[in-house]
Amino acid sequence: MRRVVSRGSKKICGNIGLGCFRSRQRQTHHQTRRQTVGHEDFEIAPSGGGWLAKGVAEIKPPDGGSSKVSGSLTLQPDGAPISYEWSAQAEKTNGAHILFANGVASITLEMQGARAFQQNLTFNTPLIAVLDNNLYHQYAVLARIYDWSKRGVQTFPVIIPQELTPGSITVESKGSASADGKTYEGLMVTTSDLQILLLLDGNHRLMRLEVPDAKVSVVRE
Repeated sequence: MRRVVSRGSKKICGNIGLGCFRSRQRQTHHQTRRQTVGHEDFEIAPSGGGWLAKGVAEIKPPDGGSSKVSGSLTLQPDGAPISYEWSAQAEKTNGAHILFANGVASITLEMQGARAFQQNLTFNTPLIAVLDNNLYHQYAVLARIYDWSKRGVQTFPVIIPQELTPGSITVESKGSASADGKTYEGLMVTTSDLQILLLLDGNHRLMRLEVPDAKVSVVRE
């Protein structure tokens, strides 16, 4: 299957069953007027009693400056992160390894041409949302962490690994929502500076993502 990203006009079930959430996808990134600027291949699948979400995105904007980023996120059965690794290749190659334990993210950052840098970030819960730059499949994981039995506004701590940035987001069910003549279940993600609308199918799989302020859409085909 494929997802298309356009710019201008993207509980892991609590005590998840192994068949609950499995996905192997490709998504293609576009800019204004649907110019292709890259693609992302990703897979979310059971692994060792928990889950592994991994993806590789290649970005080639029309004005140059191509880059490639990969991420591999290991999760507990309830969606809490165990470890995360990312690597970004542009003019230089950078990356990091992150271990999560008891609400603490232990980060080892490796920058080309520099010594490894270590930093710890502390959160008030082990259930942390990992949402990295240009790896949109991680929003599919967020849609599974959300407690659909309770609905309403739910707050999660979040980390953006490539920026070493902690913060928080709110996630709220918006009920029925439509786009391009299709009806979805809407889930609104609100950050400190953006609102991101996740459009899900009846099984809460991410089918489309909209960032109105940035004029970005991600569509599964």
